[in-house]
Amino acid sequence: MKNMFQKDPTMPQRLAATFALLLLAGCDIPGLGPDPRAVQREAEAQAIGGACRHALRGLEDCYTLNPKSPKAAVFAGWKDMDSYMRENKIEGAPSVLGKAPPPKAARDEAAETETQGTASTNRS
Repeated sequence: MKNMFQKDPTMPQRLAATFALLLLAGCDIPGLGPDPRAVQREAEAQAIGGACRHALRGLEDCYTLNPKSPKAAVFAGWKDMDSYMRENKIEGAPSVLGKAPPPKAARDEAAETETQGTASTNRS
C-alpha cells in the first residue's frame, strides 16, 4: 500500500509551475490584449452613432454617411445616446446638411470659364 504522504520527486516542479502561473495570471502581457486601433475605431463608431442620434438622424442615414464605421458600434452609440436623451429629456439639434457655397476664387474661375464657353459657341 502506497503512503499518501510519501515524497514525490516531481513535487517541487509542480509547485514551481503553479507559482509561475499564479504570477503570470495577474499581469498584463503585451500583445495579448485587443488591438488598440480596433478599440479606437469602435469607440469612434460609437461616438458617430451618438452624434447621429443627437442630430436627429435615423440609423440608415448614419450608416450611409459613415460607410466605413462598423454598424454594430454605430448602433450601440446611437442606442446609448437615445436612452440618455430620453432619461434627461434632451431635445436633439437637427443637422443641416447642404452643399457649401464654393469659395470666391472658385466662383470667379467658374464664371470666367462659362463666359469663355459661351463666347466660343456664339462665334460659330
